[in-house]
Amino acid sequence: MKKIIALILMLAVVIGCFSGCSGKSKTTIRVYNWGEFIDMDLLDKFEKETGIKVLYDVYTDNESLYAKIKNSGEDAYDIIVPSDYMIKKMISEDMLAKLDFNNIPNYKNLNESYLKPSYDPTGEYSVPYFYGMVGILYNKNKVDGKITRMKDLFDEKYAREVCMLYSMRDTIGMTLKMLGYSMNDTDPAHINEAKDLLIKQKPNVLAYGTDELVPKVTDGTAAMAMVYSGDGVVAASEDPDNVEFVIPEDGTNIAMDSMVILKTSKNKEAAEKFINFMLDADNAAQNAETTGYSTPNKAAWELLDDETKNDERRYPSDAMTAKSEEFTSDNSFYVAAWDEILAQ
Repeated sequence: MKKIIALILMLAVVIGCFSGCSGKSKTTIRVYNWGEFIDMDLLDKFEKETGIKVLYDVYTDNESLYAKIKNSGEDAYDIIVPSDYMIKKMISEDMLAKLDFNNIPNYKNLNESYLKPSYDPTGEYSVPYFYGMVGILYNKNKVDGKITRMKDLFDEKYAREVCMLYSMRDTIGMTLKMLGYSMNDTDPAHINEAKDLLIKQKPNVLAYGTDELVPKVTDGTAAMAMVYSGDGVVAASEDPDNVEFVIPEDGTNIAMDSMVILKTSKNKEAAEKFINFMLDADNAAQNAETTGYSTPNKAAWELLDDETKNDERRYPSDAMTAKSEEFTSDNSFYVAAWDEILAQ
């Protein structure tokens, strides 16, 4: 009997060891993405379908993303989702891996017009994820009439009731646009003009931020805020009687955020499976509906309802597109101005 008990205990230990070892060997990928930029249910769905675990972190702007990657050492993350100009910078610094599209068959679902963009002209390093714009979210009960232009954020009657994006490129870029310059202007005189105007605006500014700005508008703490289009669309759809989101008549930044794999990734094939999963038409449509952002996935777009397809805050008209720009200039031209703005 003692031998039988000992044998049972030994088998239990062996089975436990195999179970533990199996759990430890489970493939894990780390994804670093913008806040409020994915339907979190899709992460669970991916893990159930593939057995690959996802560790998910968020950042607030391209500059903090870049700094984190540079300072984290090897294998900090597998997939990141930078914007156009940051992808260009990372390619130039040899930070990204070339993709194996044999592992990404759903790449075929993407709209061809978004492939091989200026920031990745060979199309080897990036896969379009979402595009979005900068707009203004405002509380109808806190403003006079309708808010339609960037200059409304600078109106002195809204002292301490305006929120601005904590984003050097967006905030300075949109101000340059308002002044009649290109968002990619590198003329020091023009950048200083935008800087001075933003410093003069400081008495209006309640806060600089990103995801946390939306609640300030919806609860009436702030009258208006610069926000990204997905955040604005979702907030306005949830409370249409009190909140509105608009793309400024001046034009805006149309930014493409794309999925890329870091060159230091130790799980590149698993990361490519994740990218392929996110490009599935049903998954991409669900993601777009939840987040409010604009999908470059043609197969997913065809699944959206007509109201969404015709919403120019998500899918801008040709006239708005003609007035808008994507960021192409090196953001180093704006660092000193931004530091001075924040220091005031």
